[in-house]
Amino acid sequence: MKTCKTLLLVSTFVLAFMITAVAANAPTLTFKFKTIRVPGALTTALNGINNAGVMVGLYIDKPGYQRGFMLNGKTLTRIDHPHGSQTVCWQINSKGAIVGGYTDAGGKGKGFLYQSGKFTTIPGPRGALYSQANGINDAGLIVGGYTTSSGYSQGFLLKGKTYTTLNVPGALATVAEGINNQGDIVLDWLDSAGNSESSLYNGKTYKTINVPNAVQSMARDINTAGDIVYQWFSNDFSGHGALFHKGKYYTFDCSNSMGTAANGLNDKNRMVGFCEPNNNYEGGFVATY
Repeated sequence: MKTCKTLLLVSTFVLAFMITAVAANAPTLTFKFKTIRVPGALTTALNGINNAGVMVGLYIDKPGYQRGFMLNGKTLTRIDHPHGSQTVCWQINSKGAIVGGYTDAGGKGKGFLYQSGKFTTIPGPRGALYSQANGINDAGLIVGGYTTSSGYSQGFLLKGKTYTTLNVPGALATVAEGINNQGDIVLDWLDSAGNSESSLYNGKTYKTINVPNAVQSMARDINTAGDIVYQWFSNDFSGHGALFHKGKYYTFDCSNSMGTAANGLNDKNRMVGFCEPNNNYEGGFVATY
């Protein structure tokens, strides 16, 4: 896999706005948002942010292909797997290691680790047909998901070269989304009715952590303090963002938006995600809280 070596200054369109999120029985929490778009892209989404504020995500180019990128201040680095038709960057740790996924020449999705200019494929445990790496902590522990011939997804934890399969009890499918420096893991899974739910795994037990009153709840990332970000869906099937912070859930939507999702966060009270405004152009956002 290669990365465009030319570092481009980001002439991103940046729109600052304020949103106050309110959850039941919780005080208000104010967020300050900035919208970030890759120049020339049809769609931009931010997926991860490390403690230095370096962000990673994906954008869709004019031919309609997904491509990965890293944004460090005003410097944009486009990231494309040399053997992949599409590339997505999901998370970045404080050492600059990036995890994500790409589609190979045969149309199969595979996970990757990108560090120090080198890509390493993360194929998943033995028997995996498809894989994706979704989260990485500062110790280099990686989480993600894979699919076998059964057609159902299972989560994984990768430590060095050793995979540990993660399955929420009773779930039809499980995917591990994020891991913090304590090793706590957030996962998404399908229940018997086919609805998305979320769990927290502490290495021993799984605890359900759904957004209150959500029809579908999908945890995306967790930081050192135990803050968690989500995308969730309400009864009208519209998408929203949520933050679990100091024991309370805060739900929010971008202004004039048809859909919102929070995908990643760091230890500095900053989170990232994407909004789908009424003009149907998705833009990534970074927010402080």
